[in-house]
Amino acid sequence: MEDSYKHRGMRRSLLKILRGKGITDEAVLAAIGKVPRHFFFDNALLEHAYQDKAFPIGEGQTISQPYTVAFQSEKLSVKEGSKVLEIGTGSGYQACVLLEMGANVYTIEYNKILYERTRKFLPKMGYRPHFFQGDGSKGLPRHAPFDRIIVTAGAPSVPDSLIRQLNINGILIIPVGNNERQKMLRITRIDEKKIKKEEFDFFSFVPLKGEEGWGR
Repeated sequence: MEDSYKHRGMRRSLLKILRGKGITDEAVLAAIGKVPRHFFFDNALLEHAYQDKAFPIGEGQTISQPYTVAFQSEKLSVKEGSKVLEIGTGSGYQACVLLEMGANVYTIEYNKILYERTRKFLPKMGYRPHFFQGDGSKGLPRHAPFDRIIVTAGAPSVPDSLIRQLNINGILIIPVGNNERQKMLRITRIDEKKIKKEEFDFFSFVPLKGEEGWGR
């Protein structure tokens, strides 16, 4: 795995695109500028690695569009040392960005094949989140509470269990809608009973699998 001057230049070009689309958080941009996204692609597909688009990774899943990763990461407001739960490990790219931002990342993947692949691959890149396999729609209650929760798949609604696993002043970023498109929501837990909900743009994610998602 080589991260050449050419690859770094391609990442700088990607950052210009993201800035042009409205991403302003310098910590997010710096993290995306560090993660070698081409490591997630076969050699024959390297020209796709730094295009601002999603790309299939098998098992009906995709590596998310860089803009989507940047948008969710920006709205998550991660701080150094934040305890973050990521629901939907997928390729692991989003987890790498969060780790570069200084987060303590817990990531759960529903698909066993993807889980095994990513659990073995990320450490080879030097990234070591806490890996779990299971139904992420129910969160990770035995490791709760979390400062931040990010859902990288489209949900039919906001699972109550995820809100309960947030610390007070904790933030949940989740795309909610149908199987075609979802609206990005930011839920902030104000106190034990009160939340604040904000709505942003529409996106298109793969469906959230699990009991509190779209089922199996």
